Amino acid sequence: MSASAVGRFGDPARPAVVALGGGHGLSASLSALRLMTDRITAVVTVADDGGSSGRLRDEMGVLPPGDLRMALSALCDDSEWGRTWRDLLQHRFSTDGPLDRHSVGNLLIVALWELLGDTVGGLDLVGRLLGARGRVLPMSMVPLCIEADVRTQDGRAEVVRGQTHVAVTPHRIEQLRLDPVDPPACPEAVAAVMDADWVVLGPGSWYSSVLPHLLVPELRAALLGTSARIVVTLNLTPDDETAGMRAVDHLAVLRTHAPELPIHAVVADPASVEDVGELADLCAATGTRLLVRQVRRGDGSAVHDPLRLAAALRDVVDDYLGDVGTTTGTDALGGT
Repeated sequence: MSASAVGRFGDPARPAVVALGGGHGLSASLSALRLMTDRITAVVTVADDGGSSGRLRDEMGVLPPGDLRMALSALCDDSEWGRTWRDLLQHRFSTDGPLDRHSVGNLLIVALWELLGDTVGGLDLVGRLLGARGRVLPMSMVPLCIEADVRTQDGRAEVVRGQTHVAVTPHRIEQLRLDPVDPPACPEAVAAVMDADWVVLGPGSWYSSVLPHLLVPELRAALLGTSARIVVTLNLTPDDETAGMRAVDHLAVLRTHAPELPIHAVVADPASVEDVGELADLCAATGTRLLVRQVRRGDGSAVHDPLRLAAALRDVVDDYLGDVGTTTGTDALGGT
């Protein structure tokens, strides 16, 4: 390994990685990343307006805590202590009263915010309680609303408002925006992106969890200005908001919302790519390296396997460090 590579990436065995997203997709990414480094920062969307998070957001005017809680749980220490506190955070009440479907973790996080008056400090304290292998931060310091311009099947233009509605829209999404349009980014999240070796986008709900990070001006500027390399992990299956979209369409939408964003590598599962050759051609045309590798569980379910995804991401990192040779076949970076 060259001295320049070591200087650029610090400790190559412990790269500093920032993962952007929310919900189950971000949890999948964090479950894999924790197997390859402990220098992890999760930057989480704060637009959830449903369920326990939505109720707390409406009642108390706080950031929706649910996706933040899930990210913290994914990074918990792999010990009896860490797993016990993770399970407690994820526990939901089932009652006939006002606590019904509230998670303990959501209530704990909001209580700490109220007690400390410090959003980031409260999340860091929960991370210490879990022995978290990394840090969890909100992408913005204010609750956000997602709006989408959609095109119905009969050609009418409509606006869908709210993350829970965007996530299940049956219509083709044409453009995404945030309300407020110029939200303040979390300063610690901006600093983490600028200091990172790698930034991972996806997997996750493309419009309601992944793309919103690119619409926060300060965070977008950091993603464009960082020296970190950006990796996109594609989803295993479409969801409601991306029904009918192919792997190449996901990348095209990313380019539409952030055409100047450099994408250095793409990780895709072969069973989730309709035309590997077309995806490889698109990546080659944009100077993006492509790793096509099975990253789903062996039982065929549409769930990322942490070990397989970690191995794929590690190969992407090692390839840039010059520690692996050229491969051929569907495991090749930059081709098929």
